[in-house]
Amino acid sequence: MPDDERPWDKSDRRARRRDEDDADDRRRDRRERDGEGDDNYDEEYEERRLRRAKRRERLLAIAFAQHGIIACILFYFGLVAAYFGVPPQFQLWVALGLIPVGLTAAAFVFLLTARVYSSTTAIILGVLELVPGVGLFVLLAVNQRANQILTNAGVRVGFFGARTSDIR
Repeated sequence: MPDDERPWDKSDRRARRRDEDDADDRRRDRRERDGEGDDNYDEEYEERRLRRAKRRERLLAIAFAQHGIIACILFYFGLVAAYFGVPPQFQLWVALGLIPVGLTAAAFVFLLTARVYSSTTAIILGVLELVPGVGLFVLLAVNQRANQILTNAGVRVGFFGARTSDIR
């Protein structure tokens, strides 16, 4: 199937958005040139520009928190593997390394869920992140939700998170 026929490709959303912005600029320039400055049109243009800026800020915050969550997942797996790979006298030190990873993960879970869900849900998931064994599942679930939001917005999401250069 050729690339231009793939209905699941979200890259055309970005191109369409740019085309709409260019069309808005051309319309405004034409009105200014013809002396038909429409204040209502300028207000609508500014309102759309502000909405896009807020959307971009929200997506960047989600992408940032997702990068932190992915780093915590990798550290978590690394420490669990190290726990079983070190001699028994060092297992306590490796297990103590899970405390800062868990606290950092709880902070990133709170940051992300505060942007996506309500503050009550953010607090509940942040606390659940601190529960041993449950925390990894919370991380994976929150990361999956971030993937959905970013993918639906037309941002490419890879193994290590979203590409922030795609967020416009």
